[in-house]
Amino acid sequence: MTEGSKRVSRRRVFHIPGYDPIHPRRYRELYRSESAAQADISGYQIGVQAAASDTGFRWDVQARIDDCDIRADINVLVWSDIVRDSMAQSIPATYWQLVRTAWIYLTTGTLRRLMWMRKGPVIAALYPVVMLIFQLGLALGVGWVLGRFAENGLVWLGGFAGGGVLMVLAWLGWGLKYAIWVVVTGAILRAFKARDHKLFAYYLMHDYAFSARQWGANPPELDARMEQFAATIKAAFTDDIDEILIVGHSSGAHLAISVAADLIRSGAVGGQGPRLALLTLGQVVPMMSFLPRAEVLRRDLAFLAAQDAVAWVDVSAPGDGCSFALCDPVAVTGVVPPGKKWPLVISAAFTQSLSPARWKALRWRFFRLHFQYLCAFDQPKDYDYFQITAGPVLLADRYRDRQPSKSRIDVAASKFTSLAP
Repeated sequence: MTEGSKRVSRRRVFHIPGYDPIHPRRYRELYRSESAAQADISGYQIGVQAAASDTGFRWDVQARIDDCDIRADINVLVWSDIVRDSMAQSIPATYWQLVRTAWIYLTTGTLRRLMWMRKGPVIAALYPVVMLIFQLGLALGVGWVLGRFAENGLVWLGGFAGGGVLMVLAWLGWGLKYAIWVVVTGAILRAFKARDHKLFAYYLMHDYAFSARQWGANPPELDARMEQFAATIKAAFTDDIDEILIVGHSSGAHLAISVAADLIRSGAVGGQGPRLALLTLGQVVPMMSFLPRAEVLRRDLAFLAAQDAVAWVDVSAPGDGCSFALCDPVAVTGVVPPGKKWPLVISAAFTQSLSPARWKALRWRFFRLHFQYLCAFDQPKDYDYFQITAGPVLLADRYRDRQPSKSRIDVAASKFTSLAP
């Protein structure tokens, strides 16, 4: 513990995942295995036990760190059902999503401005477009070749008979060619979709389409779920705890930002109650905040950035090609308020905090690296997810004297900066 910091004995953690259709149990099991690995590396004790919850998916953590006993209740705030519903698209509907999403990002100038900052996440955004077009082109090409082969075969057979038989077989061959073209194309596209758990083309396309379908505004079902999140967290302010920590990972970061802003506006934060902290990890906020109708998100970014009632730390790493690494989401969106305090933008420094062997093993596993913030580090620097969530120090105290990363990007890049009233 640092000098003058408050000792934390109880903490409530509310984790908002990104665009993830998988049951939140995966986050508990990830926490269980990775916290044990980090405890072995860093020399502290930590244990995880499943717990019941009516408002999400939760587990209890008992830890002993720096000779302090800490209990943390960790809750996953679930919106995976909304994600699954948005992914329940047919193959033709997915290609329509591709066209519409590309149109939105291109015609608004958003894609070009995103590329000014980090090319990694833009390349990740272009990957499903290229992959889906490749799949369609391959399917159409193979179907056409097989169809033409069948047509030519019938015409060749008809040549032996001549006359009317040749004409009939020629017409049959013409129809068979197009029938085979359609059937083979559909079969190949379905085969690709069945293997998307390895290719991620459909998954990423649905992700970007979900962000863009309202031109930057949240869909009504997500707004309603975020209201439930805020109500759940607000109820925790009446508990006898020291800190409420909201964690937003990936696409969940912009949800966490808006939820935290609404909590402060509601008057729930402050007084003698627990401290509020916000931790955003591997954020992709600009994918939303740069779009024309993201006024509410931009308003929440500007509001939260100047608040004393919250400690907001944003952690990313240049090695994570799926995030806007070290991009200050408030500054790059162009909504810096007077007296800006947050976020503190720092790097998880994968190349330094992971051993050379692990970095080599993970370097090209882009999706695994995007989850590294929730995992153990071989040589942790000042970022340790498990000490933040189950350690004895408030987030504000842990990073009280920390300077932001020197390589952070804090230049306004968004074309759209209007705020909701």
